Amino acid sequence: MADLSLLQEDLQEEIDGFGVDDYSSETDVLIVPSALDFISQDEMLTPLGRLDKYAASENIFNRQMVARSLLDTLKAVSDDEKDCIAVLERVTRLADDSEPMVRAELMEQVPHIAVFCQENRPSIPYAFSKYLLPIVVRYLADQNNQVRKTSQSALLILLEQEIIERYDVEEKVCPVLIDLTAPDSNDDVKTEAVAIMCKMAPMVGRDITERLILPRFCEMCCDSRMFHVRKVCAANFGDICSVVGQEATEEMLLPRFFQLCSDNVWGVRKACAECFMAVSCATAQETRRTKLSSVFINLISDPSKWVRQAAFQSLGPFISTFANPSSSTQYFREEELRSADCQKSMENSTSTERKDNTTADSDTCGDVIIEPTIDDFHSSCHVALECILNGDPQRSIHEQDSNSESCDHTSPCEQCTSAFTAITPCMEVNRDSRNSSGAGQQSTDNLNSAQECETIAAVQSILEQEQYNSFHYWRTPIPEINIDLELLQTDKEVRLPDLSEAAAPYPSSISTATRRELEEMIENLEPHIDDPDVKAQVQVLAAALRASSLDLQEETSSVLIVDNRIESENSADTDQQQSSSVPTTVVPLITETIENINSSRRRLQSYSEQSTNSSFSAAEEGKSRVQNIIPQALLEQYLSMTDPSRAQTVDTEIAKHCAYSLPGVALTLGRQNWHCLKNTYETLASDIQWKVRRTLAFSIHELAVILGDHLTAADLVPIFNGFLKDLDEVRIGVLKHLYDFLKLLHFEKRREYLYQLQEFLVTDNSRNWRFRAELAQQLILLLELYSATDVYEYLRPIALTLCTDKVSSVRWISFKLISEMIRKLHCSASVPLMINFLHELIDKFCCCSKWSGRQTFVFICQAIIEEDCLPMDLFALHLLPHLLRLASDRVPNVRVLLAKTLRQTLLDKEYFLNSSNSDQEAVEQTIMALQMDHDSDVKYFASVHPSNTKIADDAMSTTSSTY
Repeated sequence: MADLSLLQEDLQEEIDGFGVDDYSSETDVLIVPSALDFISQDEMLTPLGRLDKYAASENIFNRQMVARSLLDTLKAVSDDEKDCIAVLERVTRLADDSEPMVRAELMEQVPHIAVFCQENRPSIPYAFSKYLLPIVVRYLADQNNQVRKTSQSALLILLEQEIIERYDVEEKVCPVLIDLTAPDSNDDVKTEAVAIMCKMAPMVGRDITERLILPRFCEMCCDSRMFHVRKVCAANFGDICSVVGQEATEEMLLPRFFQLCSDNVWGVRKACAECFMAVSCATAQETRRTKLSSVFINLISDPSKWVRQAAFQSLGPFISTFANPSSSTQYFREEELRSADCQKSMENSTSTERKDNTTADSDTCGDVIIEPTIDDFHSSCHVALECILNGDPQRSIHEQDSNSESCDHTSPCEQCTSAFTAITPCMEVNRDSRNSSGAGQQSTDNLNSAQECETIAAVQSILEQEQYNSFHYWRTPIPEINIDLELLQTDKEVRLPDLSEAAAPYPSSISTATRRELEEMIENLEPHIDDPDVKAQVQVLAAALRASSLDLQEETSSVLIVDNRIESENSADTDQQQSSSVPTTVVPLITETIENINSSRRRLQSYSEQSTNSSFSAAEEGKSRVQNIIPQALLEQYLSMTDPSRAQTVDTEIAKHCAYSLPGVALTLGRQNWHCLKNTYETLASDIQWKVRRTLAFSIHELAVILGDHLTAADLVPIFNGFLKDLDEVRIGVLKHLYDFLKLLHFEKRREYLYQLQEFLVTDNSRNWRFRAELAQQLILLLELYSATDVYEYLRPIALTLCTDKVSSVRWISFKLISEMIRKLHCSASVPLMINFLHELIDKFCCCSKWSGRQTFVFICQAIIEEDCLPMDLFALHLLPHLLRLASDRVPNVRVLLAKTLRQTLLDKEYFLNSSNSDQEAVEQTIMALQMDHDSDVKYFASVHPSNTKIADDAMSTTSSTY
């Protein structure tokens, strides 16, 4: 009864609304006019008449419906320019409505009306600028919050669609926004106006932004009364910087930004931390390094937890702004870069041009590290050793120059020479002794020969270690020596005293105190011998120790000979000076290498002292300091993001943010500084949170491109193997980019994963069918990475398993996988393997006792035909007879799909159109038999030729099975 009374009350309200106030008292029958009467009355009105009728209604909803129907009304009268202008005038009057709901509805329709006016501009010129834009601008200061928000959205849409003219932006929009940001303006309106100014800056361009928006924006950044305004400015600071450019950013905006970064309100500082990367992109490298870095360090150590959290989240993106743009174009394998550089050098016609191009390329590709291959490294080292031991440094330098001319990168000979910098002085001094002592010193020559053999053996062992180890980076670079024979002849007399001064005290310094220091260094480094870098350093020090021991024996056994040699060097005549011209040419190398080994000894000693007081590996502790790409403080803060204490004091997901930005940081530092991030990456890869490991799994292929093939095989492959055995949430990241990662590995390393692909069929949850679908997609891509034999032996069983999956989506992808495998076997001329595979498909599916298996065979045949994976003659020979045999299958679903395949796919092939053969006759007879089938669906698909022939549409039809 309550519902009935409510209905009666509603009916009475409707009656009152229609103006019905009379009824017959005698019969008590209510006289209600028909609704058709009102409809006919509205139809008799013109669009403008209906618009005027409901716009003047006192009912709010009627006026709201008028605003909603304005576009339709405008389209109805678009042929008449006067009527269009009349509608726009009604829009202006409706904009003065006192009801906020009506104004908000009107503003939502303004962008659509503006687009219509823009498209029909010839008939209604300047309609938007005259009628609509003033409404939008006026509503920006409306008292109702909903109306203001709607007008702000409409303004941004109009700017994005480029409907507002540049003149209108300068004369109508910007002045209003500047007035709204005046000191005496409403607080909420001022905040919203600042936000609109910041958002519209990228749309209006640099000129308008610098002239009209930038001055007021700088004033708002210093607003001392409302922190909300400063917070909005800080949040949009990056957008303004990106528009105005580097010069205006550094001159006008950076001082304000530094003030905001030290604001008293933590929300303002947090907003600065969030936009730090965008601001950094708009500044110069030097400003970024000297000013922004120190400010960012302050944000990282901010008292507020929320500021620290935002700063750490922006740390990785901020570090990425230090990257050299040229380093983004990297070659994965070194052979590719060498071939490209060699081709570039061949284009140069003269030696002067080659020299200039070499200098330019070295400056441009400074961040792209070129790793020589092992064979080139060994051969270059043997050349350098032979040149130094045989006393022919000029030949060594000449060969280095020729190598630098043939290829643009640094010669491996220089890298090899740097590996035994500490050993070279001993060899040089002993060679000088041999040249000056004469033929009567056979014992000394024997000792020197033994020393040289041990030196070569030490260097050979060093070459077996990792090419980029910490010793290579700690050493002081060997200065380049340019030998000019004319200058050599004029300066001979000056260089000879240097030789006596450098050579005389050297054996004693190497033989006494240095030997004890070397022994102490070796003892300090032995606890860390497991590290390959430390092991290489120990071998270098051991070789130097053995060389110094031989020098000590030589000195104690032939003191007199040494004295005579020094006297002979000091009193030599012109002929003796000419005969000793080879030692004089290497005097600068001896003196420089003496300083180098002393410097390296001091660094190694400092390193060994720190290793005893540190909880980290000594080699990694030293490596983390050896980079000059970014400020060291930023790197140390980034590396500390894996510290468990950070998760408690900053953010529980700080490790995830570190993992997310690690590829960008690695690209910035370059592969030569990978040692700085290696431990951090391994820590993240073993993090207890699967979200962290999942993030790394999704980006490991990108990191492999950055590091190159050598570092990938050494450092990323073990982590990749660990991800393969992780949770499904982590494995899916590896699986989605399985092809991208495996294609970066060498062939032999890539083949090792053939045995592990079968493991992807096993998941934690059997209902995770998307995992298997992704596996099928990746296997299609992996076909090009493996030989036909590997495909047949390892990938074929997985594909056959996926063809029988419970989920139809997985099976559809696996059908294409099977067809692509057949194409691979055919194109590889592996005829026996292809025939065996086809016979296996026939036995497993065509002769299957289940109807779903026989249907699968038809799907596979359809995929082979559509993708042209097999020539039609081979298809007719091996598969067609078995396919036609299914016309008598007892299950209608199989026959329906067969009729589709024959009618829609097979008969379209040229083989069956242009030739009359037995295969064509057999197909036509089968189709005729299917047309006589007792099932109506089979008859239909065998008789007609639908336009849609895609396999996915067939699978979606009723003939396909689902779960």
